[in-house]
Amino acid sequence: MDSELYRLALQAGRALKAKGWMLVTAESCTAGWVAEAVTMVPGSSEWFERGFITYTDLAKQQMLGVQTTTLERHGAVSEQTVREMAAGALAHSPADLALAVSGVAGPSGGTPAKPVGMVCLAWGLRGREPICATRHFPGDREAVRRLAVIAALEGLIEALRS
Repeated sequence: MDSELYRLALQAGRALKAKGWMLVTAESCTAGWVAEAVTMVPGSSEWFERGFITYTDLAKQQMLGVQTTTLERHGAVSEQTVREMAAGALAHSPADLALAVSGVAGPSGGTPAKPVGMVCLAWGLRGREPICATRHFPGDREAVRRLAVIAALEGLIEALRS
């Protein structure tokens, strides 16, 4: 068990439970790792509703309603796409708060505009515009994915404070 991920998931879970809110995740490059981290916490069913793993563009479109034009104009790794992923996760669940992540974990797939290690994240509260961020993480595929999960959980905790 990764103690840092567990600590962050526990902190997020306590804050969600205190507010009486449920979380939904929409993950691409992390492929369910955020959902795995939060469900390591006993009792997480009290505050974790469901997770969507939308690794391909088609999955993002079919499961979350990400627009074809968004993917064509901005690509899967963009703040525009994670914003739509978060909104779609809320639209397709009864959860109160959504977390979305998409990125280039590597070792291939990067471009000068979107290098390996680039990850876009969004946190959306039902009825409000999602907050988005783009981060650039160093390391190999596993390191990028792990750092993306940490950033996703830290952003979730911050969103719960505001």
